Amino acid sequence: MAGLLKEFKDFAVKGNMIDMAVGIIIGTAFNNVVNTIVKKVVMPPLSLMTDGINFADRRYVLKAAEGDVKEIAIGYGQLIEVLIDFVIIAFTIFIVIKFINRFKNKAEDPKNKEVSTPKNIELLSNIEKLMEEQNAMLKSKEK
Repeated sequence: MAGLLKEFKDFAVKGNMIDMAVGIIIGTAFNNVVNTIVKKVVMPPLSLMTDGINFADRRYVLKAAEGDVKEIAIGYGQLIEVLIDFVIIAFTIFIVIKFINRFKNKAEDPKNKEVSTPKNIELLSNIEKLMEEQNAMLKSKEK
């Protein structure tokens, strides 16, 4: 039990848990924004283009309501809205990851003096240069 507690403490202190919590909070807020955009901006013109069909209300009725028994239906209109939400969120995340990777690649390039290179990448680059020099010296001695 002590090992598990220590491992959790290391996880929480390193910032992983905080980063994850911030990501979840921002993701939830972003999801609400996308929901609003889809329901209030994208779907009304789509409804107008389809002669006033409100996609959120579209459904296939399996069994009509009778007395106290509620209607049983498949709400495919809501599925269309959720799929549009998904496409917007997935595309946005793709763009964000693409920008992050571009900046990460610039930062990891030791020859790029425009962005400060992390120390571990700089050290590995120096080791690589030294090994290349050593290999060149060994090849020249063999001849």
